This record gives sequence, C-alpha cells and structure tokens, in this order.
Amino acid sequence: MTSQHDPGPRHQRRAQPSPTRFWPVLLIFLALAVFLLWEEHQAHILGALPWLLILALCPLMHVFMHGGHGHGSHDDHGNHRRQDGED
Repeated sequence: MTSQHDPGPRHQRRAQPSPTRFWPVLLIFLALAVFLLWEEHQAHILGALPWLLILALCPLMHVFMHGGHGHGSHDDHGNHRRQDGED
C-alpha cells in the first residue's frame, strides 16, 4: 500500500523574491554606500587621483609609445643597414 505524503501548508516553499524588486533595492543601497564613502573619504580620494591617473596612463604609454621594439626579428638591435647606392 502506497500513500502519498501531503506536506500541508507548513511545508510549502517560500515564494522567490521577484527580480523587479531586487534591482531598485540594490541600486539604492549602492547609491547610499557611494554617497557615504564619498562624504567620509573625499580628501583621500581626491588626494589619490593624480596617482591613479599615472597608474592608468603608464600601461597605455607603454603599449602605444614604445612601438617597434623589434617585433619578431632580433638580429637588428637598432642598427640601420645601408641600402644599395648609399655611401
């Protein structure tokens, strides 16, 4: 004899929170956190901006301003060979 177990109302699953309520709550929390961090640490953040600018620009300058470091061939080492007809 097989009987099915009825969990009843006490064992019902909780409803999942709707995603439409999640994002506004998250955005409000993040906005509040950013505002409070800005108010408490404004001097530290503004004092670090020049260093953050340098930190961001160093890799970019390395990539874009060091062009031609002998990509591929290592026999040259910066020496320019004379072309035919030059003395």
